[in-house]
Amino acid sequence: MRDIFAGPPDEMSMHGRNDNLELLKAWAGTSLAFAIYIMRGQVFNSQFFYVLTIAALTCGIGFLLHELAHRVVARNFGAQAHFVAHNGWLLISIGVAFLGIFIAAPGAVWHRGYLTPRQGGLIALAGPVTNLVLAVGFLLMSMVATPGDAIFGVRLLDLARIGYGINAWLGLFNMIPAGPFDGAKVLAWDWRVFAVTVGIALLLTFGIRV
Repeated sequence: MRDIFAGPPDEMSMHGRNDNLELLKAWAGTSLAFAIYIMRGQVFNSQFFYVLTIAALTCGIGFLLHELAHRVVARNFGAQAHFVAHNGWLLISIGVAFLGIFIAAPGAVWHRGYLTPRQGGLIALAGPVTNLVLAVGFLLMSMVATPGDAIFGVRLLDLARIGYGINAWLGLFNMIPAGPFDGAKVLAWDWRVFAVTVGIALLLTFGIRV
């Protein structure tokens, strides 16, 4: 999803930026905001770093792969594509997380170049579909993991439950058919693809519980 309140960066604003580092910054900020949101602001709780690890591997990874999918597909079509983190929104997302509100608007992939409506739609679709695929992956994890299974001290069932919920929601949220959301571009390209994607996202978000 693109930042709602900013236009695409010009060449001067991109000069000297490494968009991989921009992605890393946005991943870290989003993970921190999500962990604070889950813990209801209790950052000194003994469980906070455990939750932060889960946040980084679920919401953070979901965001990171969402934006990378946009970038990969755009570049595959020959467009110039860069991720730019929005420092202001990262700070806002961390601040409002203490109020029990989660906002995921850490930045966006901007692309330039001639694109057909189909190519633009596929670039937009790549992000939400990535989240929905991740949600299915976490759903499958929840089916095979046992209560004692863990990796690096993180219980797989905790990882699966949170990873499924946040990625299903991110996939659905980004399919809003208005404004800067991915759904608006997908709908402008092909309403059938839009309808199927939203239907799957609704099923995963509200029809299946982990």
